[in-house]
Amino acid sequence: MLTKYFFHQKKKRKKERPKMEYGEEELVACCGSTRFAQQLAKASPFSSLQQAIAAARDIWFNKVDVHGWLQAFSAHPQIGQSPSPSAHSTSAQEKFGFVFLICASGRSTDEILTELKKRYPNRPIVEFEIAAEEQMKITELRLAKLFSTKENVSSTGGDQFHQTASKKAEDRVSVIGGHLTATTVSDASVGKTSASPNPTRTRPPITTHVLDVSRGSPAAGIEVQLETWKGPQPRPLFGKSYTDGWAFLGSSTTNNDGRSGQLMSVVDDVNPGIYRISFNTGKYCPSGFFPYVSIVFEIKETQKREHFHVPLLLSPFSFSTYRGS
Repeated sequence: MLTKYFFHQKKKRKKERPKMEYGEEELVACCGSTRFAQQLAKASPFSSLQQAIAAARDIWFNKVDVHGWLQAFSAHPQIGQSPSPSAHSTSAQEKFGFVFLICASGRSTDEILTELKKRYPNRPIVEFEIAAEEQMKITELRLAKLFSTKENVSSTGGDQFHQTASKKAEDRVSVIGGHLTATTVSDASVGKTSASPNPTRTRPPITTHVLDVSRGSPAAGIEVQLETWKGPQPRPLFGKSYTDGWAFLGSSTTNNDGRSGQLMSVVDDVNPGIYRISFNTGKYCPSGFFPYVSIVFEIKETQKREHFHVPLLLSPFSFSTYRGS
């Protein structure tokens, strides 16, 4: 009887699958949100992929806030750019100020383009929810790959199949990029910044839009002004008042989509430095709490070829912003 007991226990141990533990770094690569990665790492180890995905969905939809979602969205390349080898998505900076996100795995070029056109008229709030669902689909695919790698059950042929599928998705991304045109901007009063003779950019390096989150719609008719720091100090200091130092670059008014017109020239290399973008929120919402809103940010030397989208998410008694692309 004792022999049978140990034999039974030995067989049982062989059938048990090891629990998989995940680190924050590898989970950030799956999603892009640091809060998501931290929470899922704490919840591990997991005995199965299904258990990991169930925990991931609970964390993503119930514990990660708006900023975490936006952080994950911004981790995806724009259409036409080269995605990372494991990417399953296409993303395009469009009228909402955050990326257009879609899980490209298993979809043809025509299917993705059709979906893009179908979703473009969506209200920002609706599109935000859809993007979150698509992000979760992408995350599940990446978790499956990570789980498989950790179990070491993927054959060489399986890896080659995955790489081939990813490459096909990336090829579809490049094709779709050719169907998209640059964002149209309205006429505006533009500061005289030295423009490149033949710039490769299709829009100014600094852009913005305003979303009225209290109504769930773009905020039209808000005056916007862009300035750069030219004071005697390298940068404005906290707690110091300045009568001058800010140099005007350009101004505009948001259109029906909440997007401002062109605030500066289209140049390949934006000048590194401190910038300030201000919104005349008091005129837009006289009963609100803010007579105006100013956002100060810095562009570093290493970032001069990047794009900076600095949106304003506004309600009568609160506002937020984020670094878009």
